[in-house]
Amino acid sequence: MFENMGEWLNANTLFASVIWGALGSGYFIYGKKQGKLIPAIGGIAMIAISCVVANWLLMSLLSIGVIVAVWFLLRQGD
Repeated sequence: MFENMGEWLNANTLFASVIWGALGSGYFIYGKKQGKLIPAIGGIAMIAISCVVANWLLMSLLSIGVIVAVWFLLRQGD
């Protein structure tokens, strides 16, 4: 269960987790206040990614992918 504990204690991983978790929280709050489901789900996904993925590079790539997916899906709705 804790085989990647050294990776979680890496400064880069901790910093990326804080940044992507904060952005995910912002997406969730925005989606909730505006009544839009896509940003809220994207925010939850980004929060989950920042809690589950222990590699800062993979975490960043997945979070950027979620941001692009949310943007693309919102553009489809216009």
